[in-house]
Amino acid sequence: MKHLFAAVLMLALSVMPGLAQDARSGEVTQTIQSQLDAFQKDDFSKAFTYASPTIKRLFGSPDRFGAMVRNGFPMVWRPSEVQFLEFKDVGGRISQTVLFRDANGVPTVLEYFMIKTPTGWQIDGVQRVEQPDVAV
Repeated sequence: MKHLFAAVLMLALSVMPGLAQDARSGEVTQTIQSQLDAFQKDDFSKAFTYASPTIKRLFGSPDRFGAMVRNGFPMVWRPSEVQFLEFKDVGGRISQTVLFRDANGVPTVLEYFMIKTPTGWQIDGVQRVEQPDVAV
């Protein structure tokens, strides 16, 4: 019986890091999706709540933040499709890669950089991921 308990305990401990990553991945995805939902409603005040303190300081107001998204990232403001791709934890730096298609079906891949704050996960930056030219 002791051996069975030890085996079950070892199995549980080996699975726990994967479960923790799955939980973080789900929380990160939910944060990004919640911001996307706010953009769909043109609720830039709500969308701004998902930005990190650094991003909030950089833009200063929900209206300036919203203007940047509308003008610089229209595929995020009005996507025709969103696919969550790779979740990464590299040395504690968390990122989520997301594929967007704009209204014309043109794909853009963005990497979201995330930070954990006392109020939950927040978006600390976004950058385009250059993709090789392939037929889509």
